[in-house]
Amino acid sequence: MANEQDQAEAAMPDWSAYRGVLIVVEQRDGVAKKVSWQLLGEGKKLAAKLEAPLMALVIGDDVEHLAEEAVHYGADRVYLCEAPELRTYRTRPYSRVCLKLIEEAKPEIVLFGATATGRDLAGAIATHLPTGLTADTTQLDVEPPPSRLLLASRPAFSEKMMATILCKQYRPQMATARAGVFQALPKDTARQGEIVRIEAAMREEEIAAQVLDFLRETGKLNLEEAEIIVAGGRGLGGPDAFGMLAELAEALGGVVGASRAAVDAGWIGHEHQVGQTGATVRPKLYFAIGISGAVQHTVGMSNSDVVVAINKDEKAPIFQFAHYGIVGDMFKLVPAITQEIKHRRTLFGKRLPESAPPGGEKKSEAAPAKKEARAARERSEAK
Repeated sequence: MANEQDQAEAAMPDWSAYRGVLIVVEQRDGVAKKVSWQLLGEGKKLAAKLEAPLMALVIGDDVEHLAEEAVHYGADRVYLCEAPELRTYRTRPYSRVCLKLIEEAKPEIVLFGATATGRDLAGAIATHLPTGLTADTTQLDVEPPPSRLLLASRPAFSEKMMATILCKQYRPQMATARAGVFQALPKDTARQGEIVRIEAAMREEEIAAQVLDFLRETGKLNLEEAEIIVAGGRGLGGPDAFGMLAELAEALGGVVGASRAAVDAGWIGHEHQVGQTGATVRPKLYFAIGISGAVQHTVGMSNSDVVVAINKDEKAPIFQFAHYGIVGDMFKLVPAITQEIKHRRTLFGKRLPESAPPGGEKKSEAAPAKKEARAARERSEAK
């Protein structure tokens, strides 16, 4: 057995030249995605354990300010590639820049945001490198030297357990990470770092795909960037009660979320789902209303700054994650909280989200929501 292990170790390539953690910064129109700064925050911890530098890669056109921001958010060295043909994301020119940099800088770990762009770019790069890719990770860690292995964990087996994936024989070790899971470091504008300019790997005439226009979808729900979320679960009893939650969210200036149980029941669309198979969120305020607190849901919202749970079951697991817990009838509590918030906004001269009469109560859109909430309460009491 010992001889077989020695032979296996002898057959492994020498990856000692690969050192450091590289974060690929995603941007659109000169604005970085929040997940990039979140990954820099987590990458700083990994790099410290490895006693290696934290690097960032910024690709685009007229994006030098993002290279400076990357330094402010923790990068020791930032590689900056600017060219007109890189203004808009396209797989081939962006992946060529990344491949060239990986070959020259030799990072041992490369991380991307698990966004549509990040998944596309990471997958394209992995196909050209002798390495693997762990997708949609929610936990990252490293083994200290000498192994220096990236421990990339993600939900597996229908979200019933966490799988930790290793890449023992190849470098770089690559992973995409979900937005909202990790926390960005405080921005330090006094921080200094090295910015290294690199050349684009392709000219415009070598790129087959052309971007003609972007059709921007307006009004799309973005849970990952919401600061206030009012989420409902199976305890709501049906789709009508989400009108009650929408009224509270509107009064707070937030958005409506949901548990997987509510989405699977068809009460609300998947774009509202929070959890392992939905969005991972980090809002300032999270209401969990009628949500039991299953692991599938709590891993997606446990990093919220303040969690308020409302449930009639005092033993519901969600109370273990809540900063404030209320045991009682949500159909009485939520409308009362909503009215109090509206009253206070009016009292202190804050404009309500929509025009309202002097009493502070909306009569146009609030009435249907109240009727839906009342009907849901009556059905619940009838049961």
